[in-house]
Amino acid sequence: MTETLLILAVALAMDSVAVSIAIGSKYRNLPLPRTLFVAGIFGFFQGMMPLAGYFIGISFAEYVQVYDHWIAFVLLVGLGGKMLYEAYKNEFDEEVTDLSNKTLITMGIATSIDAMAVGVTFAFLQTDIFTASGVIALVTFALCIVAVYVGKKLGSLLESKAEMLGGVILITLGCKILAEHLGLI
Repeated sequence: MTETLLILAVALAMDSVAVSIAIGSKYRNLPLPRTLFVAGIFGFFQGMMPLAGYFIGISFAEYVQVYDHWIAFVLLVGLGGKMLYEAYKNEFDEEVTDLSNKTLITMGIATSIDAMAVGVTFAFLQTDIFTASGVIALVTFALCIVAVYVGKKLGSLLESKAEMLGGVILITLGCKILAEHLGLI
């Protein structure tokens, strides 16, 4: 599960990474403490949302055990498709209107809603949610720090690419879960 968890953490972080690239592109003189704060906000919400989703999912997991792999498949493929669509729309610059704490918290929540849905799938897959949430938070934090600096250098060139990568990874993981449960791999 560790390799899959790391891949999933990277995929979930891609929304936050894309916004972090946009922040770096728009605010090229962003000091390190503010960069760490931005990454901390994104990491915090990416780590907390799977916990919320897990506890929601665990309340009804026993009732849908027969179909849990299908639910995980639909959620992950749906989220991946949504990320691909958003990458295609390429509206990242509009997301970064300012860097107030309120705006950052709003963006942190908005970019981590998909992590809540993944938390629901964790309940079905009987995942160690605290480890998973911690890994997701740390991976997001680290990637967002790097993304701000990449944004300073490469601007909006990579924003949609990060979102596309996340979408493809989520779709692939959804298909892998379904294939494993159907005994195809």
